[in-house]
Amino acid sequence: MNNPTLLILAAGMGSRYGGLKVDDPIGPHGQTIINYSIHDASQAGFSKFFFVIRPEIDDSFRRLVHERLGGTQIEVHFIYQKVADLPRDFRVPPGRIKPWGTTHAILSAAGTIHEPFGVINVDEFYGADSYRSLANHLRAGTSDQAMVSFVLRNTLPEFEPVARAVCHVNHEGFLEQINELKSVEKENSHIISTDKDGLETVLHGDELVSMNMWGFTPPVFDMFAGQFKHFLERSRIDENAECCIPDTISELVKDGKLRVKVLHCADSWFGLTYRADHTHAAANIMQLTKAGYYPQRL
Repeated sequence: MNNPTLLILAAGMGSRYGGLKVDDPIGPHGQTIINYSIHDASQAGFSKFFFVIRPEIDDSFRRLVHERLGGTQIEVHFIYQKVADLPRDFRVPPGRIKPWGTTHAILSAAGTIHEPFGVINVDEFYGADSYRSLANHLRAGTSDQAMVSFVLRNTLPEFEPVARAVCHVNHEGFLEQINELKSVEKENSHIISTDKDGLETVLHGDELVSMNMWGFTPPVFDMFAGQFKHFLERSRIDENAECCIPDTISELVKDGKLRVKVLHCADSWFGLTYRADHTHAAANIMQLTKAGYYPQRL
């Protein structure tokens, strides 16, 4: 089995962060979060990297990526996620400017990627172990899809409430269901989830959650295209609606059309959602560097 490809979703608007996260240094010598992601993925055996971007950031994003990866032998490609790239008979509603979500972003690679591939978000640090697990699964030649799960307590920031997708796994290790919790945060020694009605639920912290790290085979493109059409039929007049991959996967699993092996990762996850996340990310990278997990210069 050939080495897998990594699809990096980078077409989000980034309005909460206030800039291109790929250009925000978090390492001791100016490395960005994507430097660490590509380092870990390359070490695990991923050999090609596709960035899904919006056309309007093409020049600046390409320049930044090439500056950050300059002098390496990394094979990098760019794919557009266009708001107007819709199935026949569908039109963009007036006022719609934001992309259609992560399912649509992955569909941007249909016809371009023909081998097993992983999917990550550009602004998230997953850790070396997650890439090794995912690459091993993709190289195994199985028809099962994969999701890398993380332990809830290893994914929570110190202050801001966050959404988390809690996963239910059957005795064979396959995904049964994903439940989206909208407001999860640390509160003293507990982890609390608060729903839209203000009802609080205490979580243990060892729940398995999805952080949008997936492994797919090319046949999923047709399945995702069908689910995206269903989404548009329901939500196309909503200018803010997004077709997110956890929802798409949940529907396909529920209908018995997809089997998703849940891979476990004990590493800590962190991301760059808000500007305040930068300090936490830089501190984590410094700690990992001092512990010998990364060299000072990648």
